[in-house]
Amino acid sequence: MLHIRTKLFSAAGLLFGVFLLAFSQLGCIKEDDGTPDSLPLPSISVSDLTISEGDVDDTLSLELTLSGDNQTNAVVTFSAINGTAESTLDFELLSSGRLVFAPGETKKSIDIRIVGDEVIETKETFQIKFYNPLNVTLARDLVTFTIDDDDNNTAGLTIPTGGYTTPETYPGYNLVWADEFNGAALDLSNWTFEMGDGCPGNCGWGNQELQYYREDNTSVKDGYLVISAKRQNYGNREYTSSRLITKGKRQYKFGRVDIRAALPEGQGLWPALWMLGSNIDAVGWPACGEIDIMELSGNLPNRVVGTVHYGANVSQHQYISESKYLSGNANFQDEFHVFSIIWEVDKIQFLVDDEVYHTITPASLNGAAYPFNKNFFFIFNVAVGGTFPGNPDGSTPFPQHMIVDYIRVFQ
Repeated sequence: MLHIRTKLFSAAGLLFGVFLLAFSQLGCIKEDDGTPDSLPLPSISVSDLTISEGDVDDTLSLELTLSGDNQTNAVVTFSAINGTAESTLDFELLSSGRLVFAPGETKKSIDIRIVGDEVIETKETFQIKFYNPLNVTLARDLVTFTIDDDDNNTAGLTIPTGGYTTPETYPGYNLVWADEFNGAALDLSNWTFEMGDGCPGNCGWGNQELQYYREDNTSVKDGYLVISAKRQNYGNREYTSSRLITKGKRQYKFGRVDIRAALPEGQGLWPALWMLGSNIDAVGWPACGEIDIMELSGNLPNRVVGTVHYGANVSQHQYISESKYLSGNANFQDEFHVFSIIWEVDKIQFLVDDEVYHTITPASLNGAAYPFNKNFFFIFNVAVGGTFPGNPDGSTPFPQHMIVDYIRVFQ
């Protein structure tokens, strides 16, 4: 009997276990309360962009695509992140920082202004960051814009093929330095870019000039240095150009200097190839002395000027100048000419194409101190406007270029 009772209890336990298992499985079944199953969120996709920068401002649209079932408003916010391209200087967001896709909408765009100019720049980038998505997912949250520069200072530039030239050797002289501008870029072991508008201490470079000097306005092309003056808003100025100096790198006392160049023209243009005393930081200008190997006022394209400046201080500033005109219809733009000085103790001769047209000695200064028997450095620049030579007008074409073939110093 005990054996039979044990078997009965075992069978009952087994049936009870099966009942509990079935009951537990029934308890896991979700009751249908009428709520629809949740659908996958729609997704926003967007791609990186590469843009070409033109000479004028342009507006582009970054397109965003919404895929999936958008049952309610899909919202995302965004902002720009500066890279090598900077907001306001290189680009500007024109759209607000929030996008809303209403049900049924699949496309939205962000408008961006790309700042155009004629300045040669490297390839630049910036990004747009997306965040705080609502009722939507993001295929990516960061988009990169690459701005390709299409500017070229020398585009359309005609370099003269003819003109005067001078030899690479002279009897009694040794060539001590030359820059033939044969590289791919300016040799910064010889030259330094002097930037800005001279402010705050010397706004307008002491002559109420209108340009802002930039590195971007200098090019080296086919063995020529090109300084380009442009009508371009930059640094609160209406024009840009370049100013190069050899201060601290190349300075000389006495010898012969030859500079072969073709010059710009037009009212308000002022190209110059000149020198300042290397002690300018110690004694100031004009006590340091200034030797203007060549200056040209753009409204007189057939005339250059050779000048020296001197005096104990600004209030005692004096200068002596002489002009050299080309004959007939010739000008200093259509072909190259060589601007030279032969510089000796107590004597400076100014030459154009080997013809002496101006000589300075201590006697020329009428008793003032003669500051020209010491080291000087070189400056090449194209100024725009100012007291001399006056400002550009409607007749002045831009851009304008000073093209330098070489500078050679013999001693």
